[in-house]
Amino acid sequence: MTDFAAVANVAAALRGEAAALDERRLLVLAGDRDRCYDAASEALDATEIDRDATTLIGPDDRLDCERVDQRRAVELLGTTRDAVAIDCHDALRPNAVGRVVGAVDGGGLLVLLAPPLDEWHERRDGFDESLAVPPFDVGDVTGNFRRRFVDRLRAHRGVAIVDVDAGTVEDDGLTDPAPRLELGSDDDAESLSTVVDTAFPREAYDACLTGDQADALGALEALADAGGGRAEEEPDDAQAVVVEADRGRGKSSAAGLAAGSLVADGADVLVTAAEFRGAREIFARAGELLARLDGNARDDDPAASSDRDVPRRIDRPDGGSLTFAEPTDAAERAGDADAVIVDEAAALPVRLLERFLDAERVAFATTVHGYEGAGRGFSVRFRDRLAESRHEVTDATLAEPIRYAAGDPVEAWAFDALLLDARPPVDQLVADADPETAERRRLDADDLLADPNLLRETFGLLVLAHYRTEPNDLARLLDAPNLSVEALLVDGHVVSVALLAREGGLPADLRGDMYDGERVRGNMLPDVLTTQLRDEDAAAPTGWRVLRIATHHAARSRGLGSELLSAVRERAVEAGGPDGTGIDWVGVGYGATPELLDFWAANGFETLHLSTTRNDASGEYSAIMLDALSDAGRDLRDRTAARFARRIPSVLSDRLDDLDPDVARAALRSVDADPELDLTDWEWRVVVGSSYGPGMFDVSPRPFRRLAAAYFLDAESGTADARADSGADDRLLDDRQERLLVLRVLQARDWEFVEERLGYHSSGQCMRALGAAFQPLVDRFGSETALAERERYRE
Repeated sequence: MTDFAAVANVAAALRGEAAALDERRLLVLAGDRDRCYDAASEALDATEIDRDATTLIGPDDRLDCERVDQRRAVELLGTTRDAVAIDCHDALRPNAVGRVVGAVDGGGLLVLLAPPLDEWHERRDGFDESLAVPPFDVGDVTGNFRRRFVDRLRAHRGVAIVDVDAGTVEDDGLTDPAPRLELGSDDDAESLSTVVDTAFPREAYDACLTGDQADALGALEALADAGGGRAEEEPDDAQAVVVEADRGRGKSSAAGLAAGSLVADGADVLVTAAEFRGAREIFARAGELLARLDGNARDDDPAASSDRDVPRRIDRPDGGSLTFAEPTDAAERAGDADAVIVDEAAALPVRLLERFLDAERVAFATTVHGYEGAGRGFSVRFRDRLAESRHEVTDATLAEPIRYAAGDPVEAWAFDALLLDARPPVDQLVADADPETAERRRLDADDLLADPNLLRETFGLLVLAHYRTEPNDLARLLDAPNLSVEALLVDGHVVSVALLAREGGLPADLRGDMYDGERVRGNMLPDVLTTQLRDEDAAAPTGWRVLRIATHHAARSRGLGSELLSAVRERAVEAGGPDGTGIDWVGVGYGATPELLDFWAANGFETLHLSTTRNDASGEYSAIMLDALSDAGRDLRDRTAARFARRIPSVLSDRLDDLDPDVARAALRSVDADPELDLTDWEWRVVVGSSYGPGMFDVSPRPFRRLAAAYFLDAESGTADARADSGADDRLLDDRQERLLVLRVLQARDWEFVEERLGYHSSGQCMRALGAAFQPLVDRFGSETALAERERYRE
């Protein structure tokens, strides 16, 4: 039996130093799995950490404590533990590591159970299997993330490493810090007790744990006018509060105390987040404050409560309520609430965040660095919209940790190992970038591992490109065999980056399984075309899907994104698949907006599909677009685009009747397909009668719908040439007329809705405008019968 005395000594010393400094320490136990568990048990005994205050993240109950599977590590959010042990023998899931680190309290230990470190990168585990998307298998996955992970373990202070097989201590993890002057709890209490003249109850400030949290609560008092109908009395006095912090600083608790204060004053407060667990802390703290104000405070530890103990709605008998709603639902209801609180705002897309500005009083709380979302992306992309809004903006930043001391080495290690603080280069380094000076470069994993700054800049830009970039995405970037990176660099700094996923190129048997409904991971675009659009051969050509594309905010609107797509296209033509074939297409799928549709169309991509349900997170309908590079790719594009052109009019009048008309215009405009007009002579007479004579649209909408679709699809109507500019002057119709065609004709919205939406004075004026809009369409597309009928009314 291995002697674990060394483990016990190291653990006891680590725990002692951590407790003395109110910091955390990381203990790595590497080797045989069973021996790792025996060593972990000895370590916990030596530190005298209560097993009731310990959680094991692993597949088996081995440490006589609470156990949670890695896939459910999110359950530790909002909890505080003296020790967390995570077993990584079966799988190292970066998201799980990122989630559990924050649960360890000051003076506590994070215990990592791992295979022998020097051979860990050579093993393949359960997480690797998730990276092996068809046609690749797990043998094609690399171990680069784990190689870097081990390197970061060995590089950071406060990390002890013990080889349990050999019984040797590689590093005792002690930092031997110099003595520091500590402020006692009395000093902290005195600093918080100086808060005076507050709109929120004194009890709310008494519940704050740091001066930063009290300051944030004070900033949130800008929402205090939400109660008592003030929003209706002073509609121009709109207020927005932005609370930013790293993890563990207490921003959600501050938001909860603010919410409880508002509810106590009779306000109806709406709370949203990507998931309820993200807003759980708000409801817990609000409920505790309200109970305290009512004289019903509990004596138990609020941090120990479970999700079952926290309601999604709190109602006060004498008025005031706190309600949770999913993001898209909350955005619809924002204008009716007295105040809205959006927690983990960086985890939501900018387009959805903008909709919350309908609220008179709104707060956005967001994590700056963390797996929850791209805090920097929130700052860069949403703050401009917020500054242009009618709201007066109040900012608050929380820097002081609550659960542990500032400068905690475990936090520093987690930020580095998972690149939670990755960011693009500073603005000055890329401010002069343009397509002519930018260097095209493909970045493989070896390039990124060899240059830590290049890796940080690349991943930092990818974080900005998407609102839900996570630590798992870092592992995919370094290890997934289907991913590649194309970038533009200026003076060695990344200014634009695209993350590409190889899709398609699947064998016939797998294509048949997909056609019959089997999900094939990592092949999103072929899957949609096969299963939803019923094209069994759609997964035969090989393509690259653009998962993320981003240009540095200091160098946008200069053509760098288009230059990068040209580089991607050029690289795709040169590339070869595992079977020796080339890349047939480059595609993309994303939440559709008019601006994005125009960007992709201007770069040669055609719309093949619009989803018929909104994305739960973004609130948008998704568009799939494709640029063909080979005969096989062109055949796939042409047949799918032709089908889209035929079916989209009926879809717009059904499941997509609430689609933004500008999205519909841009999507149709991007399609290069011959318009099909099969109108009978009678239908032409109906159309001409409505446009040039006394006829009525409502008699037979079908021919109008066919003609409207033909207009948007027709290259000679000015729409195809205007794909990059929806305001182009050579179109037959102007923007308002095009929106009229979409809303009334293609989406079949009633006259009253269209009249109000487009600003017509009456339904009659709207009807006359529709008739006038069809006159140039009759002139352009009309048959001999139609033109003869037109001349009858011109006489």
